[in-house]
Order: sequence, then C-alpha cells, then structure tokens
Amino acid sequence: MSAFPARGFSSMGASTTGQSPALVARVNEKKAELENLKELRDLSAAMATQMEALAQKLATLSDGTEAIALVLSNWHNVLRAINMASAKLPKPSVGVQEPSENDLPQTLVRIPTEHAPALQAHAEGAAEEE
Repeated sequence: MSAFPARGFSSMGASTTGQSPALVARVNEKKAELENLKELRDLSAAMATQMEALAQKLATLSDGTEAIALVLSNWHNVLRAINMASAKLPKPSVGVQEPSENDLPQTLVRIPTEHAPALQAHAEGAAEEE
C-alpha cells in the first residue's frame, strides 16, 4: 500500500461548494497565469522565428556588401588602366573629324564572340516577330 492516503479528484473541477473562496480565487489566478504564460510562449516562438529570418537576411546583405566592396575596390585599377590607354591617344587636330579605328585606344577587355552570329540572328528574329 502507499504511504499517502488515496484521494478522489472528481470533486476538484465539478463542484466548488466544499472549497473555500480563497482557494477558488487562487486556482482561478493560476489558470489565468497559465493562459498568459502559454500566450507568452507562443509569442516568444514567433519572435524567435522572425529573428532567425532577420539573421538570414542580414547574412545575405553582408555577403552582398562584401561583393560590392570588392567591385568598388577594383574601380581604381580600371580607371587607371583607361587613363593610361587614353593618354597614348594622339591629340585631335584643329579640324573636327570622326575618330578612325586606328585612333582608338587598344582594347582593354577581350570578350569571346564565337556565339555572336547566333545571338545576332536570334535578336533579329525576335525583332521581326514584334
């Protein structure tokens, strides 16, 4: 047998006539407190989810900022190369004339154009359809 006396819990919620009003008020306070704690738990979980999403967005923003900083750090070198190439151009004479192919600076960037004819044909086909 158990050292504790057996009690029936059927009268706890069914009838409060045998209980003191202070005990009933205390139980009702605890029930309200429990509901508030459950609401606090749910709101905390929602806030944690939002904070995780914010952390992911900030990580993406940080990565993008680093990439932009890298590109901007290279602009000095690009502008210096353009300036060097432009400095070797002959100064235009008094008469205004169109620059010839020989008057332009040497190409700084070489882009492969093996697909250029196919791309041009595709662009012309798209323009004709409009």
